[in-house]
Amino acid sequence: MDQSTNKDIQQEADAFKNKCQNIDIQAESNGDKKYEEVQTEENASIENGQRYIELVNDMTEKLKNLEPPLSTDCCIYRVPYHLRKLSEESYTPKVVSIGPFHHGNTRLQTMEKKKVRCLNSFLKRVGLNLENLVSTIKQLEGRIRGYYEETIQLNSNDFVKVILLDVSFILEMFWKNAEPAWSSDLSPRLCNSLATDFILLENQIPFFIIEKLFDLAFPFLQNSPSLIRLTFLFFTHFNVQNFDPIPNMEIKHFTDLVRIFQLPPPQRLKTERNKVIGHLYSATQLHEAGVKFKVSRSKCLLDLKFTNGVLEIPCICLEDRTETLTRNLLAFEQCHFFEEAYITDYYFILDFLINTTRDVDLLCDKGIMVNYLGDSSAATSMVNNLQSEIVWTDLSSDYCRLSEALNEFYDNPWHSWKATLRREYFSTPWRTASTIAAIIFLVLTMIQTVCSIIQVVPKHK
Repeated sequence: MDQSTNKDIQQEADAFKNKCQNIDIQAESNGDKKYEEVQTEENASIENGQRYIELVNDMTEKLKNLEPPLSTDCCIYRVPYHLRKLSEESYTPKVVSIGPFHHGNTRLQTMEKKKVRCLNSFLKRVGLNLENLVSTIKQLEGRIRGYYEETIQLNSNDFVKVILLDVSFILEMFWKNAEPAWSSDLSPRLCNSLATDFILLENQIPFFIIEKLFDLAFPFLQNSPSLIRLTFLFFTHFNVQNFDPIPNMEIKHFTDLVRIFQLPPPQRLKTERNKVIGHLYSATQLHEAGVKFKVSRSKCLLDLKFTNGVLEIPCICLEDRTETLTRNLLAFEQCHFFEEAYITDYYFILDFLINTTRDVDLLCDKGIMVNYLGDSSAATSMVNNLQSEIVWTDLSSDYCRLSEALNEFYDNPWHSWKATLRREYFSTPWRTASTIAAIIFLVLTMIQTVCSIIQVVPKHK
């Protein structure tokens, strides 16, 4: 083997050695990178684990502080924001706070002082000591709190104080309203303002605690009105059907009582419900199609009837507190009677019937509506705005059938023709007389024409 060959072999060996060294260096470098990646992943996992621990601890704490489920007695609610924002004043007391929701309102502090005086008068009148009343409320505190949808943040003593002052105030107002000799400081104007505040959904206390303290204060009441009679007397303005008090009548609170005043008797209430109707013609459209409007003899607002082309509607009065009353009843049904929203159904139909001031004028002319709001536009606006933000799922079966019958009547062209004929030619005595005279003249003219033709035409033998 010559020297040049040895040199070539040596060069190849050195090249191979260098290549191996480069591979080792690269492998070592890759190993370091993999180690660093593993370390980074481990550190990230540790950090994430710490974050998860914080999250788990936070959720565990929330679960520990979870409020108990709503009681089956729950029936006093905060008005949902989407309804409250439309008319804040309709849900806020103006004179007196009743219950915990508006307790502490600075605008109502004058009446808070009056409540203390009423408690003093109440104690003197019934001869009870304060300890008996406080202990009774304390024993029932849990049940009273269960009537409210949200947890009341007042401590036990403050909560009992609110209930005691409010119940004694209510009972004093009831007695003063019933006994003229006691009502020197209860003017009709104040009484009306109190009655309006007493029906607000957020301004309620359970009726059962009023009954409990009334029975405790008057255990042997004779020849004097019962609590239910005193209550009916105080809210007589809202008792449009003149219901008589029923012993042991089940009342949740005053908003519930006013709703009962609006409903037909229990045996006439139907729970069957259908899908919501998509359309109903307005009062003027129906009238132009021949529907006759008649004020019903029924005192129940819900008694709408359509028979033989006549739509009977009970008289409804629109006054200053109608909107407040209606909004609170609708809010109560949205929160508590979603499957039995009878009042909501009625105003749903009324909203369809009233679209313009002409509709209001028509209903007023027929004696169906009495408008104390000033003008037709105010009444139209009030009725139409009541349905804003109301959630709908279905409608009572009676109102569905009523709406379908009205739409079918309107869509029949024969009814429209008859209505047009009656409106254009027989709407007044003068038009009727003119129309009859024109018909007679036309008939006579036709007879004369026929006679003339007969005379002119030659007779054929």
